[in-house]
Amino acid sequence: MTYAILLAGGNGERMGGSVSKALLSLGGLPAVVRCARVLSSFADGVILVTRPQDTEVIHKTLLEHGLRDVLYAPAGEDRQASVRNGLTLLPSACETVLIHDCARALVTESIVKRVLDAALHHDAAIASFPVTDTLKETEDGKTIRLDAGPDRSKYRAAQTPQGFSTKLLQRAHDNAEALGIRGTDDAELVALLGVPVQLVTGSRENIKLTVPEDLRMARGILYAREAPFNAIRVGHGYDVHRLVKERPLILGGVTIPHPFGLFGHSDADAALHALMDAMLGAAGLGDIGLHFPDSDTAYEGISSSKLLSTVKRLLGEQGWKLLNADITIVAEQPKLAPYIPEMRRNISNLLSVLYYDVNVKATTTETLGFEGACEGISATAVCTLMYLKEKEVTE
Repeated sequence: MTYAILLAGGNGERMGGSVSKALLSLGGLPAVVRCARVLSSFADGVILVTRPQDTEVIHKTLLEHGLRDVLYAPAGEDRQASVRNGLTLLPSACETVLIHDCARALVTESIVKRVLDAALHHDAAIASFPVTDTLKETEDGKTIRLDAGPDRSKYRAAQTPQGFSTKLLQRAHDNAEALGIRGTDDAELVALLGVPVQLVTGSRENIKLTVPEDLRMARGILYAREAPFNAIRVGHGYDVHRLVKERPLILGGVTIPHPFGLFGHSDADAALHALMDAMLGAAGLGDIGLHFPDSDTAYEGISSSKLLSTVKRLLGEQGWKLLNADITIVAEQPKLAPYIPEMRRNISNLLSVLYYDVNVKATTTETLGFEGACEGISATAVCTLMYLKEKEVTE
């Protein structure tokens, strides 16, 4: 059994903000979500170590992205203490443990696999990368010594993840505590036992988010990784349904109390229909009538939320990812403002994007036209898609 300990206890002070670095958005996903998804592919469980004041919001964020099987441990006074707190939650059957910094949010599955394979064979392994900059020794931090600097060919830049035999890592922490030693990473503590730590190839792109410049570089890396040909497309959708009695009024996947509802073959959710047409149009995949014809009894009365999930899957199979969507609902009655936050939450969850990546607005026509006469409701939507040629660049 393998577990992963994900360290997210930093306060983000050097990043220049009060928000935890774990919640920084990268390509539409919080850093903690990116890390947890990759680690979950290899680990039987994930232990997230974070500050108590951040636990609730991080837990909610992970749930919104379908990451439920996560245990939580409190961050310690330093990295070593945080890892030790995470180790206390490991089940007795855990034989191998991965340690990863949430600040390295661009970690890839191939890096994790290399570290895990090496740890399984050698008991201790870390991701690393050759040092390419010339190293200079300094005494005051302002000037360099005249003698030659260290031979960089002998040095490697340590990264995470780092993988270890669980018993070995626990012994290394116990030993460091007994000696009063505070290490900068777990590999240092294991090396103190005289156990060799295997080096596996990391990546230049596996950068650590420390200062604002790192965040800009990370977003640039993601853009180059996920949109190699600048493949951005915009889609537009429109839908309208008439209002009738004895039908529920459903907009944005939310049932709204009203004496009239929208008539249609499905649940007639005009907002979601417009959004689906915008998404399909941007991807060049036709419209909802092509994929869900009203002549097919399979779609009679079907929830448009289910149809939206299908559209998301279709786009994903073609390599498309939604970046953002903006929906406008035109209705004289009822007043929709109280229901818009729930619509946005529903749509963002269905599409696996952030709440703020989906915007919903409502307006009237000042009693003009069929919307103004309360005969029907219309909706328009605009969305942006990004083409993902590859899931991962060659390292």
